Amino acid sequence: MQKLAFTALATLFMIQALLSADVQTTLATLRKQAADGDVTAQLDLAQRLRDGKGVPKDDVQAMIWAHRAADAGSADAMDFVGFAYLRGAVVKRNPAIAFAYFKAAAGESAQAAFNLGQCYYGAQGTEQDCAKALEWWKKAAERGHGRAAAAAAMAYHSGEGVKADAVQARRLAERAAVLNNPSGLVLLGEMQFQAVDTDAAKANWTKAAKLHPTGATGHPSQPSDNASAQQGADLLKLMDYRRRKGEPGKFAFVQMPHIQQGYNNCGSTACAIFARFQGSEIGGWDFKRLCPSPLGTGTDWGHLLEASKQIGQMWKLVTYTPDDAGFEQATTMLKSELDAGRPVVVDFKYIGPQYPGGSAGHTLNVCGYIAEEGLYILCNPAVATPGLQLITADDLKNFWRSDHYGALSKGVLSRPAFVIDHR
Repeated sequence: MQKLAFTALATLFMIQALLSADVQTTLATLRKQAADGDVTAQLDLAQRLRDGKGVPKDDVQAMIWAHRAADAGSADAMDFVGFAYLRGAVVKRNPAIAFAYFKAAAGESAQAAFNLGQCYYGAQGTEQDCAKALEWWKKAAERGHGRAAAAAAMAYHSGEGVKADAVQARRLAERAAVLNNPSGLVLLGEMQFQAVDTDAAKANWTKAAKLHPTGATGHPSQPSDNASAQQGADLLKLMDYRRRKGEPGKFAFVQMPHIQQGYNNCGSTACAIFARFQGSEIGGWDFKRLCPSPLGTGTDWGHLLEASKQIGQMWKLVTYTPDDAGFEQATTMLKSELDAGRPVVVDFKYIGPQYPGGSAGHTLNVCGYIAEEGLYILCNPAVATPGLQLITADDLKNFWRSDHYGALSKGVLSRPAFVIDHR
């Protein structure tokens, strides 16, 4: 028995050695092809170096090879380089350069067409032009880009940057679903849920949940497709809760009119969702225009608070300490507001090397809780409509904190929130 086990282990090591040698041979061949001017090999090598796939991660070398392929006319390489400048995680962020690369590649690359739409929609490197954004998203959708179809569908669904059009929204959501895009499946399922076509909604959310790994809850800063797959799982869990009457201290759910944000417009969009809940018809971009900072840039919470007054809504800022005692006080407030049928705007801080500068902030709404399971319900402008996500109390404690939500923070870490001033 020991001899058999040893033989099996030796065989496994031999297979691994052969696979490793094969990978090295492939990489050597790929490097030679790239050096000889093969544009496809150059882009492949750039992607491997960026992702650390079979080779040590090296962002500098990735950009060198991507630039070579882009200079040779590869539309996909142009998109690669453009996205690096848009994100600013590898090179210094420069939306104007990103926009130029996307515009040059959009005629051939569906991904570049999607990103060009993002730039037009979110005023990144160009003046905002929502009509052009929708035009490019629809072109990308025709070429098989599911996320572009979903983005356009959500804009038409909420009337954000474009006149609301239920027919266009449904058609594009169905296109995204056909393309197996998780955001599109989530949105189409929500349309069906609101039409009381429960079985169809369940089928689409189940399909979305199977496209990427999911857990009991997700991580609030997951990539878009992963977040949408997790949304599918969360929405399945929430189906019965969303039709139930709240039980103070045990469960609450407040339905909010979700808007999917544009690039870097979470603060204004979360506040527009909050305002629409209170009867306003304002959108995220129009809310942003009430603030002095330009479109496509972050928004100071003090300016958001002032903007609420301009539309006749009275909010107040409350803060709690970032320790355990502060979290207990903050969640007591949350549950009290939610039990009274009032959602709350909060600010999250994400920390990690994937963010330019090592951290990022994000504004979103808390619209419910399930006490027995230690869960809270978010309405997040960064994810697919209806924007609902589940988050554990532990994750809420970890992420609900900020020291850069605006000048009002004075650089002090706290748990900030906007609540309706109902005095």
